Amino acid sequence: MPESENAVPDKSERKRAFASEDSSSDSLYLDTVKRNLLDFDFEALCSVSLSALNVYSCLVCGKFFQGRGISSHAYTHALAADHHIFINLASLKVFCLPEGYEVKDASLQDIRYVIRPFYTPTQILSLDQNAAYSYDLNNKNYLPGFVGLNNIKANDYINVVIQALAHVKPLRDFVLNDAELDVVNSYVVKAKLLPNGARRKSSELANRFAALLRKMWNPRAFKGQVSPHELLQEIANASGRQFLLTEQSDPADFLAWFLNSLHTGLGGHPKKAGSSVIHKAFQGHVRVQSQAVEAEGASLAAATKFDDSNEITTSSTPFLLLSLDLPPAPLFQDELEKNIIPQVPLASLLQKYDGVTDKEYTHSIKRFRLTKLPSFLIFHMKRFTKNNFTAEKNSTIVNFPIRGVDMREYLDPSIQEENTLYNLVANICHDGKPGVVEGSYKVHVHCKGRNQWLQIQDLIVEEIAPQMIFLSESYIQIWEKA
Repeated sequence: MPESENAVPDKSERKRAFASEDSSSDSLYLDTVKRNLLDFDFEALCSVSLSALNVYSCLVCGKFFQGRGISSHAYTHALAADHHIFINLASLKVFCLPEGYEVKDASLQDIRYVIRPFYTPTQILSLDQNAAYSYDLNNKNYLPGFVGLNNIKANDYINVVIQALAHVKPLRDFVLNDAELDVVNSYVVKAKLLPNGARRKSSELANRFAALLRKMWNPRAFKGQVSPHELLQEIANASGRQFLLTEQSDPADFLAWFLNSLHTGLGGHPKKAGSSVIHKAFQGHVRVQSQAVEAEGASLAAATKFDDSNEITTSSTPFLLLSLDLPPAPLFQDELEKNIIPQVPLASLLQKYDGVTDKEYTHSIKRFRLTKLPSFLIFHMKRFTKNNFTAEKNSTIVNFPIRGVDMREYLDPSIQEENTLYNLVANICHDGKPGVVEGSYKVHVHCKGRNQWLQIQDLIVEEIAPQMIFLSESYIQIWEKA
């Protein structure tokens, strides 16, 4: 097989190939292609040898096979099953087997696009204005960007995070844009070159995340749902099997790890602020004042307040997520009170960052004040506690406006910030049993084009009234500067 057969085309070659193909057919077997059987969401591995090298998809049955030479699995399948049209999943070239000639036909462009969607800058800019439904092969409507993700076993905690991040505009626009991220050749286009002059490579995790988002926003998909299987496998590998698709984990822990991994995977420096799209979107700064507590017994209560006569340590810390402490649930309730769900306004939780509220920790007292507001704020409501015997969940409902949350009160007065208002982008909720790895997760996301809120839980996508959103047990929220 010639070495160039499996070469991956760059974006310009790919677009020229799409545009230049003859509309006339040069194969007798194109009518055997069955698009309803094609699924390109899974890793490109030969179904016989499990090899990832030179893999083709049979466009008749959808199975993956290695090679196309006389002794290859694809060639054998063509003879045994009388299936003749195969596409190389790397080069996107189509061949007829066992004859071996390349098929160039314009009718195959939709298949190539489903395998590797690409977007023009104009298309990317218009994503948030789109209000039109698309239709899959079964004529079922779906909204691009608001499609369900398969819960293969216990990966709903990952699904909700991906759904939320898919609507963070600067991150979404970056990974959808070939001029920013070349997922085919694995490099960050505009990143500073390495000392040896080489391009800065993007990680496999970043590439698979980008590929998934490109499929989620595809307006020409064959089906109105996507399987995150490839990304899930890389998440397990990159995290040292800390986050698995077979075991539920804490979405807050996963989000923190994922953002930091994407930061470095997209060319960011581990200690250099603003060196990636992740830090540019999410990183803020908080000033932390801390005072040691050594009191015991009767003097402990008095020691839970700052003593200005004692030493106070001040530091500035960057953050990607802000944790919010829910008030403790009542320990004792009568029969009538058990039917009342405790509620707290978001403003009460944010008082933690007003610079005067004292927060007690083990052997210390701390005060927090924001010194830099990011473009996107992430709140983590700490609902779960665990002791030696059981896991407990605080079911307090957090009341919040969907638009116009003002963070000025929590920003250092010396900081000149014109815009301190934030609107809700995504709201991740927990349902069910106590324990972060129990129950299930769902997410609310806003469709700007239709000015409509949607609730997504795995494959289920449905409209939800805005006033119903705060009734859920919010766990993670993403807010965007107005």
